[in-house]
Amino acid sequence: MNFLSMHYFITLERERSFTKAANELHITQQTLSANIAGIEEELNCKLFIRQIPLKLTYAGKVFLDYALDFQRKYTDMTQEFYDISNSQRGVLKIGVGYTRGRTILPQLISEFQKKYPNIEIQLFEATNIVLHQILLKGEVDLAIANFPKNLPKVELKDFYEEEVVFVISKELIRNLYGFDSSAIIDKIEKDGDFSKLANCPFLLTSKEDVSGRIGRELLSKADFKPIVKAQSSSVDTLLELCVRNVGACFLPEKLLLASLTENELENLEIIHFKKDSTYMIRFGWLKHSYSWSMITRFMDFAYEILNKDS
Repeated sequence: MNFLSMHYFITLERERSFTKAANELHITQQTLSANIAGIEEELNCKLFIRQIPLKLTYAGKVFLDYALDFQRKYTDMTQEFYDISNSQRGVLKIGVGYTRGRTILPQLISEFQKKYPNIEIQLFEATNIVLHQILLKGEVDLAIANFPKNLPKVELKDFYEEEVVFVISKELIRNLYGFDSSAIIDKIEKDGDFSKLANCPFLLTSKEDVSGRIGRELLSKADFKPIVKAQSSSVDTLLELCVRNVGACFLPEKLLLASLTENELENLEIIHFKKDSTYMIRFGWLKHSYSWSMITRFMDFAYEILNKDS
């Protein structure tokens, strides 16, 4: 048994499919199967129930804890020796939300790699809940997400405050409400009162998405059931539908500013709220026996870029 076999096992546990895991690892299914069979023979225990999808046996669950622990220690050792040798190389694994990755990471990574050209960045894009899970499993070195203030085994550091805004095209609200449009927009902006929008179509992100949760909470205060034209986990898709006058939506302001031209923004009503629409985006990383300096350098660099653009 070796670290490579454990890596194969962890990947198979995550994918729950020999085909998917082999593709992820860039090896044949026969190679993967032989490695897993070798571990099972050495331990004299079956680790997986061969069904679709694969399922861990009790022995598999116990072995997973050991394998993850070995993987974390191996990562710690490798990263510490990178620092000892001052080689400034290695693979930095970063987890980030789909939308957040698009809005903040392209410039950050391109500038970071100019300074550290031998650091490979591997991105894992997922929802907040999944990001929490893969961070706790040690599958990423650093996650950028809407974390709770306290998360066991995780170090947290505030990055920036994100704001959800209400967005509707000027053409859509004008077609719906004519001369009353301005008064309705003022009412929403001053009091968060959506009661006049009973016949307005809405576009909602999933309940697991922060903007989706905030939007639903704001709408719940109005005395009507919203007309939902589309729901999607992709805020990019909803933004495109909003621009095309399909419906109104609740989206992170940073996404709007990063995705649309000035002319497109001019055609939208963008409503800010006084409260209940902002949340903190934080860096999260596991409390390891050794913390790789490159994690701190990436966070410091991110603050530098953020302040430069502010």
